[in-house]
Formats: sequence, structure tokens, C-alpha cells
Amino acid sequence: MLRLRTERGLTQRQLAEPAYTAAYVSTLEAGRVRPSDAALRHLAERLGTSPDELATGRSPRAATELRMGLTDARRTLATGAARDAADAFAALLDRARHLALPAEQATALLGLGDCALESGELATARQRFEEAERILADEPLPRRVPAIRGRATAHLLAGELRYSCYLLESALDELNAAGLHDPDALLLLYTAAIAPYMDMGAHARAAQAAELALALAPRVADPVLVAGMHRGVARTLIAEGRTAEADASLAKAQELYQQLHIHTELAHCHWMRGYVHAQDGDLPRAEEELRTARSMLASKRAALFTVQVEVELADVLRRRGKTDEARELLRPLLATPGPTRAESAAAGQDGAAGQDGAAGQDGAAAGPAAEPAGGLTAERGAVHAGGAHRLLGLIAEERGDLEAAEEHYCAALSLLERSGAAGDLADLCRLLGDLLRRTGRVEAALDAYRTGLGHRAAPGTTTLGPAPAGPPTPH
Repeated sequence: MLRLRTERGLTQRQLAEPAYTAAYVSTLEAGRVRPSDAALRHLAERLGTSPDELATGRSPRAATELRMGLTDARRTLATGAARDAADAFAALLDRARHLALPAEQATALLGLGDCALESGELATARQRFEEAERILADEPLPRRVPAIRGRATAHLLAGELRYSCYLLESALDELNAAGLHDPDALLLLYTAAIAPYMDMGAHARAAQAAELALALAPRVADPVLVAGMHRGVARTLIAEGRTAEADASLAKAQELYQQLHIHTELAHCHWMRGYVHAQDGDLPRAEEELRTARSMLASKRAALFTVQVEVELADVLRRRGKTDEARELLRPLLATPGPTRAESAAAGQDGAAGQDGAAGQDGAAAGPAAEPAGGLTAERGAVHAGGAHRLLGLIAEERGDLEAAEEHYCAALSLLERSGAAGDLADLCRLLGDLLRRTGRVEAALDAYRTGLGHRAAPGTTTLGPAPAGPPTPH
């Protein structure tokens, strides 16, 4: 009040009259008393400002400019420039804290969390999303859903599939049980649940989530959410063998992302279309789409997503007979080499199942290596790390190097057992069992087969509870 009065050239008497005295204004400016609501309105009117600005020192313009800055930072992230967006969000977070604007603080933290996901900094991403949730703790659940979705995605990328499902399903149950049928929040959660369901082999549950998401889409105005839904639904269509419909769904998402100039999400569409073509046996088109996705993600330094695409590209290259190129693409992706069979035996293992570590070279016993930028580990892209070892095992087996193949299969088994990716784990156990059987170790082969069957059929493998209830059908 003192600053505004001085800027306007008013005396304390001029500010106070006719309703109050100069002495009252003096005590207010000295901070000895707080004005009543009526006094606040009178003084704000005399100073040409709002009661809120006078009470908080925060101008409406400052808050508006902050929100505009957050929108610009989100647009920067949408173009794929995650580092630049992170710098902008960090500065805006400091500004929001200075202005004591909790909603804008949470928005900035969500942006920083999404930037960290893009860059593969999963621990940082979780911290940002958790902080945003704490700030929004007293807000209705739909306001907290983006932070919950962010945490679930970070756990998914870290290979913690079951916990990712738990977070999403708990939020869905709470929303539906409380009658909080917010279409945007529900669409975000159902779409986010598709990926962990698919990775865990819970295809029926993924299909149900996709159907619910599609039913919600007409009630959602945000094109970003609708485009993400189309991309997620494509995964369930692929699993059901409906590749033409999956490609059409991805085309819709791609069109929306192109209109919105969302670079990273557009790259994900190319990635998924490559996967669709690979499942359909069109390997040249699959390679083309995956190379496009890889180039787009690498140019924007989306490290973790880039290496995940490279694993799927390597699979297509191997199937096309480009084995050397596939192997060279895969080797740098794995952070550290795993134990040799001799080392595993010395540790009390039989070389069949349950080895820890990650083999970085085919059959080579190497010392620990520094983790490359964007490398895959048990805590960072575990499912794709297991996929990379599986492919290196197949390549080694095709070359006749069965010892190296076994090492890679065992490294993959260790990664996939921790992640809970039941379908991939069952396929891996089949490969390992077949190899052990061919080398005369029938009992070890049976153990590998049983491991795969046990994970595939065990209760609770796919989720931590019953499927969440769906929202009521609107009348």
C-alpha cells in the first residue's frame, strides 16, 4: 500500500478520506494492523488496483503473464525441445513460488516432470509429479490426475509395471466411486493404463480400457487427449490382429499431432505405425517408420524413447537379414555387461534361469563399463533392456554361439522377472528352454519352461486387484 500510494503521489490523508483517517493508513502501512474487507475495498479503489493485489502484493497482470509463460513452455515441450522447456518451467516455478500461486506451481512441476520423462530422468520425473500432487492435495481428484498419470508413466518406464497399474486403477476406482466422472481425467487414466496392461500381457483388460477411452472421446474437447487416446487404442487393436484398424487409429492421432505441431507425440505415432507394420509382416515399411521415429526423437534428445525405438528397429533389421547392423545398434544400448556362465556358476547358479546383470557383448567377459547416455538398465527401460538381450541372444544363437545366447537370455530373464512383463517373459523362457534342451540339459530346460508358465498363469500377475469399475453410461 505504501509503494502504490507513493507511486501515485498521494498523502496518507488523501488516501484515507472520506471514510478513514491518516493515522489509520499510517498503522496499516507500518504493518501493525490488518485492514477490514471494507477498508481493503476502499483503499484498493483509491489506489486504482484490486483488493487481491493490495492484500497479496500480487498483480492480476503478473499472474496472467505467468500463465501465458506456462502455456509457451508447454508449447516448447510439444515441439520436442525438452531441455529448453525445462529451463522455462524451472524459471516459471520460481516465479510462481515468489507470487505464492500454488496452482501455477503445480502446473510448472507437471511440465518439469514431463520434460524429465522426455529426457529419461525417471527419478527426477517422479519427484516432480509427487511434489505437484502434494501441492494439489486439497484439490478435487480430477485436478490431481495429470500428476498421478505422470507418476504411473515414470514407474512404467522404469519397468515397474504392476505399480504403474496400481496407481492408475486406484485413481479410476476413486473417481468412479465418488461420482467424479470427469471425461478428461478418465480419458487420461484409461489411455495411460493401456501400455502397462499390454506389457504385462493383460490384453483383455487393455482392450476394455481402450473401449472405455473411445466411448469418452466424444465428450473431451482437448485434441491432445483425443490424439493420445487413438495412439493407445492402436496397441489393443494390434494385439487382436486388427492391424488395418490400428493403422487407421494411428493415422487419426498423427493428423491431430501434425495440426498441433506436437513433435514428440508425432514421433511416437511413427513408432507405433512401425510396430503395426512389423506385426503385419511389412518389414520395409516398419523399418522406414521406425527410422523416422528414431530420427525425430534423437534430434530432440528424448534419450530413453530413442533407445526404446532402437530396440524395436533392431528387431526389424534382424528379421530382414541385416544381422550385423542390428547387433551394432543394440550393443551400445545396454549399460553394463553381465556375468559370464563361469562367473554365474561360481556364484552358485546353474546357468539356466535367474541370472542378474546385463550382457553387453556376445559372449565377451568384460569389466564394468561406464553407462552410456540414454542406456537401458533394470531401473530405466527394463522391458526394452530385456528385449535387447533377447535379440542379442537370438543373433548369437543364429551364429552358433550358444554360450553367448544363453548369457543374453538369462540377463533378459532377470530383467523381465522384475518388471512383470508376463508375455515377454513367457516367450523368453521358451527360447531359453529350447536352447537348454538342445544342449542336453533337459532338467534345466524344464525349469525354464515352468518359470514361463508360472508367470503367465499366476494369479495377480497382471494387476494387484480386480479391474477398476467403468464410469456409468451417460443417459
